[in-house]
Amino acid sequence: MRHGASRSACRGFTFIELVITLALVGLLAMMTVPLYEVAVTRAKESELRQALRTIRAGIDAYKAATDAGRLAREAGESGYPPSLEYLTEPQELVSKLDLSGTMASERMVILRQLPRDPFNTDPEVSAAQTWKTRAYASRADDPQPGLDVFDVSSMSERTALDGTRYADW
Repeated sequence: MRHGASRSACRGFTFIELVITLALVGLLAMMTVPLYEVAVTRAKESELRQALRTIRAGIDAYKAATDAGRLAREAGESGYPPSLEYLTEPQELVSKLDLSGTMASERMVILRQLPRDPFNTDPEVSAAQTWKTRAYASRADDPQPGLDVFDVSSMSERTALDGTRYADW
């Protein structure tokens, strides 16, 4: 009989041990989920900063090219691109004489691809439509779209980890 008693005692985990193990695993999972969410938000914030820098550098490059006379500008225009999509389209440079004395035709592309706002998750929306634009003629305290693109910001109304709004970046 002694032989049978030792056999049942060594069969496996007791119910109590199983419950304690599951409780510990659940506790660890509850602690890691918020850390994961913060890490994902930080990654999106970093992506947003980089996207804003890229687009703003493209807008500045377009403005510099029009101010330098490399891109045509009509009288009365601000020199800023008419749309965000315009930054990804090949722009015809103002023609200049080449070495043979004929007019040379060159093109310039400011951005290869327009980045998306990482906080806009709708895949049906184009990259340009994920951004809020501000025209050169609009006031800084009331940014409005218009005939050109002077600046961009996120359309997200969420608050960043540092307490600021993404729309104010």
